[in-house]
Amino acid sequence: MCTRRFHAIPVMILALAMLACGNRSGAVRVSSKEFTEQLLLGQITLLTLEDAGYKVEDKTGIAGSNKLRSALLNKDIDIYWEYTGTGWLSHLQHADPIADSQQCYEKVRDEDRKNGIEWLSFAPFNNTYTVMMRKPQAEALGIKTLSEMGAKSDQLSFAVDHEFTARPDGLPGLVAAYGLKQKEDKIVVMDNAIIYKALKEKQADLGMGFATDGRIEAFDLINLVDDKHFFPAYNPAPNLRSKFAQENPKIVDILNKVSAKLDNQTIRKLNFQVDIEQKVPRVVAQAWLKQAGLVK
Repeated sequence: MCTRRFHAIPVMILALAMLACGNRSGAVRVSSKEFTEQLLLGQITLLTLEDAGYKVEDKTGIAGSNKLRSALLNKDIDIYWEYTGTGWLSHLQHADPIADSQQCYEKVRDEDRKNGIEWLSFAPFNNTYTVMMRKPQAEALGIKTLSEMGAKSDQLSFAVDHEFTARPDGLPGLVAAYGLKQKEDKIVVMDNAIIYKALKEKQADLGMGFATDGRIEAFDLINLVDDKHFFPAYNPAPNLRSKFAQENPKIVDILNKVSAKLDNQTIRKLNFQVDIEQKVPRVVAQAWLKQAGLVK
């Protein structure tokens, strides 16, 4: 039996149970990954569709890109926002990253249509992966670029999340591109939500993160320069099944208008309000949508 009333159930268990509920209500089922930016994108989508008169179901907060992709293909959800770089490298299994946002989007969009997935218009912001350091430590070691980091990586511990340890655009590719030399005990695996705080509190020397995260500036961290252009473009776009998109042109039009207004400055501000000011994602999303003139 599907339920959302028992708040004592851990969020992840609840979210996974919700995926199994099926679409008995006829609502548009909106999902997202579990980190701040994705929760914001999920709430922005839910609120915009609610404002347009749609019945919606909140299935946000699922950990793992592959789980969401499978849920979409299996018709357990109807919409979630995916990143073009993730689509190209992880879902479509290409080895070479594409740094140009427009080119990456077009290639992913065109190829994924063969899989029955429609990529709507991508947002202008690029949330590519980044490797972060505390600014004072980076300055003391003379590290500004990933190449300089690679040369001294045997001295540095690296905080990453589980998904990053296996992705081709994550740790394995980073090791190959920049010659990282960390031993196994220097790779610290933790939830991505706490990596920024762990880095700030000197529990690690390096941390993987997302370039648009508001905590980078707030915690006096820096993004090391990707001087070999390893990380691909990561522009988010709503993903829908192709048939669902064809049957719901109004939803397509609504979400394309939302995408157009999400630039780097906007998403950093929204992320900051959640992560640093401790505001609720839905409240932040609602305020921005009204300010942007996207809801009444």
